[in-house]
Amino acid sequence: MRDPSQIAVLGVTGYSGLELAELLLRHPSAKSPVFYLRDTQGAKCLSELFPRFRAWGQAPIRPLSVEAITSTAAGSAFLATPHEVSATLAPALLEAGLRVVDLSGAFRSPSAETFTSWYKLPAPPQNWLDQAVYGLPELYSSSLVDTPLRDARLVANPGCYATSVILALRPLSQAGWIASGSSVVADCKSGASGAGKELRKDLHFVELDENFRAYNLYSHRHTPEILEHTGLTEDHLTFSTHLLPIARGILSTVYVTLSENRRAEEVESLFRKFYAGRSMVRICVSGALPELQHVTRTNFCDLGFVLDNSGRRLIIVSCLDNLGKGAAGQAVQNWNLMLGIEERTALQ
Repeated sequence: MRDPSQIAVLGVTGYSGLELAELLLRHPSAKSPVFYLRDTQGAKCLSELFPRFRAWGQAPIRPLSVEAITSTAAGSAFLATPHEVSATLAPALLEAGLRVVDLSGAFRSPSAETFTSWYKLPAPPQNWLDQAVYGLPELYSSSLVDTPLRDARLVANPGCYATSVILALRPLSQAGWIASGSSVVADCKSGASGAGKELRKDLHFVELDENFRAYNLYSHRHTPEILEHTGLTEDHLTFSTHLLPIARGILSTVYVTLSENRRAEEVESLFRKFYAGRSMVRICVSGALPELQHVTRTNFCDLGFVLDNSGRRLIIVSCLDNLGKGAAGQAVQNWNLMLGIEERTALQ
């Protein structure tokens, strides 16, 4: 019998995986998570690889294989693995009866063609793409959606940039407040941990420090997520991404033309009503803007806005931690909902 509170964590050496380990090891409902690595480097416990976990209790490391995981009573698996690895491992674990939260982009789109086009990789099996639930709790935990998160067997954790932009735009797009045919600009900046832990020349300290650059313009892989979950078309979205010389955090500045004149009080009311009861999204009062220092090492997304004098031009600022609400924190929030646990558990 599989126990969903017994957890297998696949991949922990990357930044998101390490953040996930920290959250799960202090989670009151997670029973002794086991960490699976392709290369254990001879370590038996996580603290042997990462001394920060000394005196945290047991955090066993095992060589990664589907058989090693499925031979245990684990009922939940978190995949902090590359897209192509998740595409192979997730179906095998699902077929063995585990529930899966995948932090990669492998299952974020129901279209195999979309995945292959943007990720340049073979798509996962279509039947699992069809069953995957997009793990943005503020949108898809409600019983009003077809497959709420609590019923999901496979949760596709959203991308970090996508989370920040979708949370900023969805109240407006759902209410029909965005002017038809207008251009929406999402100008986003992220800390260097968002680029992953792979050794690359452009991520060396000397290349990052005192520098600021744009990258992947018109080609960032989070684009299809934003389009699908805001209802925008590619022709009407300009999504730009930049690398900040900081470790973590995302600040997205989103420019919108409204369909009719609005007052600041109306805009604030729309956002507050949309996210009522969603404690992981914090709405600033009109004119106040969020900052990265207020959200780093948390699972909050802070939203603020300024409306121009005409009442038609709106700028929204969305801030979150790319390793928290943008990755590991949101994965734990999703798992909490899947198991019927209060969604803020271990996140505040």
